Amino acid sequence: MARTGASASLAEPVQVPRDIDLSPGQPIQSSQPSTDLGVIGRRSVSDLGAIGDNISGSAVNSGAMHDQLYNLQMLEAAYHKLPQPKDSERARSYTPRHPAATPPSYPQVQAPIVNNPGFWERLTIDSYGTDTLFFAFYYQQNTYQQYLAAKELKKQSWRYHRKYNTWFQRHEEPKVATDEYEQGTYVYFDFHIANDDLQHGWCQRIKTEFTFEYNYLEDEL
Repeated sequence: MARTGASASLAEPVQVPRDIDLSPGQPIQSSQPSTDLGVIGRRSVSDLGAIGDNISGSAVNSGAMHDQLYNLQMLEAAYHKLPQPKDSERARSYTPRHPAATPPSYPQVQAPIVNNPGFWERLTIDSYGTDTLFFAFYYQQNTYQQYLAAKELKKQSWRYHRKYNTWFQRHEEPKVATDEYEQGTYVYFDFHIANDDLQHGWCQRIKTEFTFEYNYLEDEL
């Protein structure tokens, strides 16, 4: 990004506190999610992690009724929040959050490519790209880049926990899954910068026996 560096951004911690309930888990190497695990909060028959024969027909019907009611509620909410002409986004100029003195040969404006969704899609090819998505989400708050980063993280089955301000991903099939929560082993991204006690770090960690309550699930961009 123009006139701002990673070192300058990292020097100022993200103003998002760590909740004491989320004790640090074991660091793990970055890896792509398994396509067989589904995503947090998706409660269809195929994503519960249980054998299909063990799920009764009444449970399936109950889930279908729940989804239908949810869709009706969303339609009702959308009707009362129809877009207005004043909602059109105005052109915004880029202002560096951490300006730095640079020589004239250094780019003085933000590269147009960072506003291209295709650029962010290509970042998902390797693990370093995933770290870049997390960096954009936490250090470019309230920007179009943060929105595009969150969109790509969700494509990788990451889901945002509003209580811990942290992204989670299933590490294995949940041991328990209900309409209110699921419990099992998860990967979460520790967005804090590493310090001397090694309890924090810009890395992915694994958390066992964790209960993800769906009322804390941010499932919209």
